[in-house]
Amino acid sequence: MNRVKVRIMDNEYIIESELDKSEIIEVAQLVDEKCREIKQNAQGLTDKKVAILAAFEIASDYLRLLKREISIKNDIEKKVQALSYHIDSVIGENQGE
Repeated sequence: MNRVKVRIMDNEYIIESELDKSEIIEVAQLVDEKCREIKQNAQGLTDKKVAILAAFEIASDYLRLLKREISIKNDIEKKVQALSYHIDSVIGENQGE
């Protein structure tokens, strides 16, 4: 486990994670940037509401990317199957010669 002190919205937190220290810092910077962006665009929100909106936006981005990844994997699998079928049919034709 790695322990890293990070700053998010002018507050310090100790994060313990199996991620590399550089990854922990990168994630904290993303969270901080998202929180600051939300706070700037919707002034008057409590820090708790800012954090919830940031978590929602980050989760939304994550789910969108996850769905995209699944779609890409499915497309690749279909192409591999079609290519495999084509190769098998060509090999089968050549074996009859």
